Parts: sequence; C-alpha cells; structure tokens
Amino acid sequence: MPLRTIAIVLVLVTFMVRADETFPTLKAKGAVYSHVTVFNVSATDIYFTSDQGLVNIKLKDLDPALQKHFNYNAKAAGTVEQQQAEANHQYYLQVTGQNTARVKAAAAAAASTTSTPPAASSSQSSGASIEPQTGKQIWANPILDQKAPDLVVGKWLTPEPDTRGKFILVDFWATWCGPCRRAIPDLNRYHEEFGDKLAVIGISDETETAVRAMTDPHIEYSIAIDPQARMKSAISVTGIPHCLLIDPQGIVRWEGFPLLKGYELTDKVISDIIAKYSD
Repeated sequence: MPLRTIAIVLVLVTFMVRADETFPTLKAKGAVYSHVTVFNVSATDIYFTSDQGLVNIKLKDLDPALQKHFNYNAKAAGTVEQQQAEANHQYYLQVTGQNTARVKAAAAAAASTTSTPPAASSSQSSGASIEPQTGKQIWANPILDQKAPDLVVGKWLTPEPDTRGKFILVDFWATWCGPCRRAIPDLNRYHEEFGDKLAVIGISDETETAVRAMTDPHIEYSIAIDPQARMKSAISVTGIPHCLLIDPQGIVRWEGFPLLKGYELTDKVISDIIAKYSD
C-alpha cells in the first residue's frame, strides 16, 4: 500500500470513534430521523440507523449543539475531506487506466470551450463529438432531434416519477464526479420550477450503497441506478454530467454537458423548449 494511502487511512482511523448512542430524533438539513442509533462518527460524517434505514450525513449539517457533542472540528474535517477527495481521484485514475498527464491534456483541450470540463466516465474513453446542428462539443454520440434511447433503469431509489405527457430531463451522473455535484442545485431548481411539465431523473451506474451514501448536496428529484448503464451506453456517453431533455413524443431537444460555457442548460433554455414543443 502506498505511503500516501497509509497516511490517509491513519487519519481516518484516528478520527473514527465508536458511538452506539441512541436519540429519539435527529435533525439535519430539514430532514428528521426517528429511532436513531449512532454507530460511528468520523471527522466529517455521522453514521446511524433510523426509521429511514442506514444513513450517513455530514457533521457540518447538524445543529451546533450536536456538532459540539460529537466533537466536530471544522478545520480537521476540511483536511480529511481534502485528503479523501485526493485519494478518490487517485483511485479513479487507477481503475480507469488513466494517468495524470492524460487527464491534464484532456482538461486543457476542453478548456477552450468550457470552464468546468466534464468528468471522464468510468466505463468509456474521454473522446468528444460535435453536435452538427449547433457546433457544440458533447461527450457522447449526438442525437439532437432524434428519438431518445429507451429509459431503462435497474432500480429506482425514489418513487418512480410519472412521465406521461411530460418532458423528461435525464442526467447521467456519479457521486465521485465534481461537475455532477455542482449541477445538482440547478437540477433541484428545475424540478421545483417545472415540476408539473418536467420530470427530472438522475441515473448513476454506481451501486445503491454509493448513491444513498451521498447526502451533500441533497437531491430533490427522482433518482435511479443502472449498473449496466444501458441508456448511457446506447449513446456512448464519455463524460459526465451528460443531460438529455426529451419532449413528450420521445425526441431529444437538448443534449450535452449542462455547464458548458456558452451552451449552459438554464431555466430559459428549458422554458423555451417546453413552450416550443408542447402539444
């Protein structure tokens, strides 16, 4: 095991404590959990069972009294989070066979069109295509104004949304993907603003455990997993987040990286598409 990895593990073990405390209720970021049994607390997170199953949340999301109770130290937590992010990134590079030079080259190539490059998908290469209608760079096979691939998921982690007669905004994402996480607040807003006309759906090819473990940022729209990545593979997505905005007839009316400079997916873009392609 590399010395850097050993150091990170030692830091995490140092902060991890056995708790086994019970609470009638516990509140965090507007959510209320009942019949809580805390079984572990780290420098950054609290882990517990509750009426909602196995949960972990960030200590920074607790009220000050509970933060003090669990010895939360913001500076120490920040250090650990930074080390965890670096370790996750290095692990991702190993499992995808990429090296640092290749990643930097891909980011530099994307910098001419986007201020925040998409993350390379773990199941694909990092190649990009050009959308013929707009000249926009996308990290998938372009299918604008074509029939969307079938919406196929392995398991819904939220109630399955009612998509009948609605536009569908599909977001291919992953918990390890920084740009994906930055896009979540916007997707939450679209879900709230266009909820009666638009179904927002996030699809990850990760495990259920990995997706449920991510609680920051909080996701308010529909979430599913598909470890086989069937819909994602049908259009050869190579960079995420990748979004498809599909009209009620099943035709793709917007596609691509939602944070692409000059081609951002915005409230106005969605509103204009809904107005143009509604029955």
